[in-house]
Amino acid sequence: MDHKETVRSGYNKVADHYLAQRRHDTADVRLLNDFIELLAPKSKVLDAGCGAGIPIAKMLAEQFDVIGVDFSESQIELAKKNVPNAHFFCQDMTELDFPDESLDGICSYYAIIHIPREEHESLFANFHRMLRTGGVALLCLGAEDLVDEIDDDFLGTRMYWSHYNSETYLKMLRKCRFSIIWARHIEDEICAGAKHLFVLAQKQAK
Repeated sequence: MDHKETVRSGYNKVADHYLAQRRHDTADVRLLNDFIELLAPKSKVLDAGCGAGIPIAKMLAEQFDVIGVDFSESQIELAKKNVPNAHFFCQDMTELDFPDESLDGICSYYAIIHIPREEHESLFANFHRMLRTGGVALLCLGAEDLVDEIDDDFLGTRMYWSHYNSETYLKMLRKCRFSIIWARHIEDEICAGAKHLFVLAQKQAK
C-alpha cells in the first residue's frame, strides 16, 4: 500500500473541510508564539506540511519571509489564495533540498505524523542541515508508538498515521544535534482523545 498516496489524496479530498476545522485560539497554535519570539524580523521560515496556510503560515507571514510546502495540490492552491504574501510549493517534505544553513526557522504542524516513521530521523537530519546554526524548529510529533494506522473515515476520507513515542523522538532529535528548548503534550482539537508531542528545538553549533 502506498501510504503517502493515501495521505496526499485524502487531504486533496478534504482540503476545504479540514480548513474549516482549523482555529487560531487553540493551545497548539499558541505554542507558535515561543517560536516567533526566537526569530528576528524578516527571518526565512519554512512551514513544512503547510496545508491551506491557515492559521500557521498566515501568522508567520505577518513578520517573516515564509516558504510553505505540502504535497497536496488542493491544499497548496488554497494556501496561495489564503496567504498571498508567502511562497508555496507542492512538494514532499522528505525530499526538500534547500541549501545548507539557508533557513532561520522550520515549523511543522500535523504533517510529520503522516509520514512513515522510518523516514523521520532522516527528515530531522535534513531539517538540521537546512537550518542556520542557532536556528529553531517547532515540530508536532506523535506521543505514542504507532507503526501504521489507517482510518477509513477521517473527515470522510481514508487517512494514514505513523509515529514513535515521545521519548524516542527526544532521543532522535538530540542524535540529530538539536538541543531541546521544551517539549509539551497537547490535546488534538480535531481528533478527540488524541495527544501530540510538540517540541521546540535549536540547532547546536558544531
